[in-house]
Amino acid sequence: MFHYISGPLTVLMPTAAVVDAGGVGFKLTVSSNTYERISPAAAGKERVKLYTHLAIREDDMELFGFYDESELETFRLLITVSGVGPKAAMAILSAFTPEKFALAVCTEDKKTIARANGIGPKTAARIILELHDKMAAGAPLPSAFEGAVAAMPTPQISGGNNITEAQEALLVLGYSRTEVLRALSGIDTATLDTENIIRAALKKLM
Repeated sequence: MFHYISGPLTVLMPTAAVVDAGGVGFKLTVSSNTYERISPAAAGKERVKLYTHLAIREDDMELFGFYDESELETFRLLITVSGVGPKAAMAILSAFTPEKFALAVCTEDKKTIARANGIGPKTAARIILELHDKMAAGAPLPSAFEGAVAAMPTPQISGGNNITEAQEALLVLGYSRTEVLRALSGIDTATLDTENIIRAALKKLM
């Protein structure tokens, strides 16, 4: 129904934002990540643009707002998982950026996913089972990953392709070069493949 809503941010709470679009105040449920990214605009009631998803239930309608399309597409992918509704999807997006969530799925790291509020090990396992192939193929975030990889500086960690690929993946997820170097130090990169190097590094980072 709506692709996005743009206008002055008139009210902001940790879980909701009100955007004045054409004189109508649209209340949108937002994740912690979106809240943090739009919060600087709240003080001056500056304009924001939130991508939207309208959830319609038998007795209620709820409008969800997302800072960018990557978060919106991840939300829509999550609610296709059996037993994962909008509330659980927002809990996951409040705990992880779309990129960090995608890597957790691709590396089958259910312990990390289960750290989201209200998401248990069984739900995390189901999410991985149903979304792994889709996300491993690059959906729903190809532009997010491609843009981040293209903008990355040339890797400076010595070693083979596995360590280089692991470093690039961690940089894509938003970790700093210092954090990546610290996390990779001490890992037996000579005997591990890229996926297991990433898993070992994420355990240290998280």
